[in-house]
Amino acid sequence: MEIAYIDRHVALVDQCRKGDRKAQFEIYKLYAKAMYNVAYRIVNFDEEAEDVLQEAFLDVFTRIDSFRGETTFGLWLKQIVINKSINQLRKRKVDFVNIDEVEVAEEEEADLGDLELKAEEIRQAIMSLPDRYRVVLSLYLLEGYDHSEIAHVLKISEGTSRSQFMRAKLKLNDFLIKGGVKDEKC
Repeated sequence: MEIAYIDRHVALVDQCRKGDRKAQFEIYKLYAKAMYNVAYRIVNFDEEAEDVLQEAFLDVFTRIDSFRGETTFGLWLKQIVINKSINQLRKRKVDFVNIDEVEVAEEEEADLGDLELKAEEIRQAIMSLPDRYRVVLSLYLLEGYDHSEIAHVLKISEGTSRSQFMRAKLKLNDFLIKGGVKDEKC
């Protein structure tokens, strides 16, 4: 059984393939904000996120003929933005330490039902995480990647992805407790 993807913007994409600047601008307006947010969650700096966004759209419009329509255009674009963001981090020489040999405690289930955390404080806490933790946490929780996909994208092992995610959660929890956003008992 073949999966069919319904792309609402297929006509705009076809116009972009023909070099239509207005269609390119429309695609940019449709996706720029969401793709900027994806880039920002990974690189954590406004200027770098803007650079990643511009480079990604430049890449998209110069390579649009390679878009085969196997997924939606938005998903294809998002993958390009994520890859460019990770490359930007690599330029900063962020090391994803391979810690397959290190034993990590199993995750505890947290009762999040009663927590009413302020979104801005949580966002700030996430942004204060070290890059290697923030990237894995963002890809897993916010972008919906699983650990094998994260491992592939970041060129790390699946175990490293899992342990970076666990450590990110623990560090985030500490930040939230220290900031008074979360009670230590939760």
